Amino acid sequence: MHAIVRSYEGIDSTKTDEVTRKVNESLLPRLNNLPGFSGYFLIDAGSGVMTSVGLFDTSAQADESTRIVTNWLRDEKLDAVIPNTPKIATGNVVAHKTNGAFKA
Repeated sequence: MHAIVRSYEGIDSTKTDEVTRKVNESLLPRLNNLPGFSGYFLIDAGSGVMTSVGLFDTSAQADESTRIVTNWLRDEKLDAVIPNTPKIATGNVVAHKTNGAFKA
C-alpha cells in the first residue's frame, strides 16, 4: 500500500465548509475511479490548515492522484481559497491496522 499526504496551509478559514463540500461532491468520485484507490481522508486542522491522506496500491497510482487533484483545484477555481502549493509526503505504508469501524 502506498500513501500520499498533502498539507495545505493558508486556506481561507471561512471557506473550509465549501472545500469540504466540493471534495465530497466532485473530488472523491474522481479519486474513487482511479485504479488502486483504497481510501481518502480530509482533516481540518483549523487555523487555515487542511491535510489529506490518500491510499493507493502503488506509487504510480498515488502520483496519478496528484494530477487529478491539481486539475480538480483548477476546475473548481479554488486557487483563491487554497492559495499555496501543498506540502506533499509520499511513501510505502509500512504498518497499519483498521478495525472497519470508522465513520465520518
